[in-house]
Amino acid sequence: MADEALVIIDLQNDFCPGGALAVAGGDEIVPLVNDLIRRTEHVVLTQDWHPAGHSSFASSHPGKQPFETIDMPYGQQTLWPDHCIQGSLGSDFHSGLAWTKAELVIRKGFRPEIDSYSAFFENDHATPTGLAGYLQERGIDTLTLVGLATDYCVAFSALDAVKHGFHTTVRLDACRGIDLNGSVETMLNRMRDAGVTLA
Repeated sequence: MADEALVIIDLQNDFCPGGALAVAGGDEIVPLVNDLIRRTEHVVLTQDWHPAGHSSFASSHPGKQPFETIDMPYGQQTLWPDHCIQGSLGSDFHSGLAWTKAELVIRKGFRPEIDSYSAFFENDHATPTGLAGYLQERGIDTLTLVGLATDYCVAFSALDAVKHGFHTTVRLDACRGIDLNGSVETMLNRMRDAGVTLA
């Protein structure tokens, strides 16, 4: 349909098994995502794209370990292993992903001082990526989200998509989660409550 788009979230090497921030089974979704790409007219990808020494990396905070949380000016931030560093193999899309059909690649997390989970906003929930304006200008009002990880970048993207007025579906069979301290169930409930269709 001309008014629908598939948004593929962060299907990159560092989030797949063997990567720096591997999501269990992250590579298992590639065949299904490729099938969705083949059946969708409009395809958009997001790409986590951090400079070395990014403020969300535990290595940037002496004495801190990955998966601890700290307070940042924009709120609580989970600290991550160094991942998806600009131009690295880890930042590349999974080699099996048939991504060349994508009309747009949104890079996020490139500002050194702030992380970005959502495809629509940085983690301050105020700095836009420009994706909403692009989709609206193209006349797209219905989105299907897939990718990694269910409980972080996919969920926050879906929540922001609904806030922007998009009819939003998350295909759970084409996502995988990190699940820190029950984060998958928490974010599934938040998405349901916000009006995201979970399929």
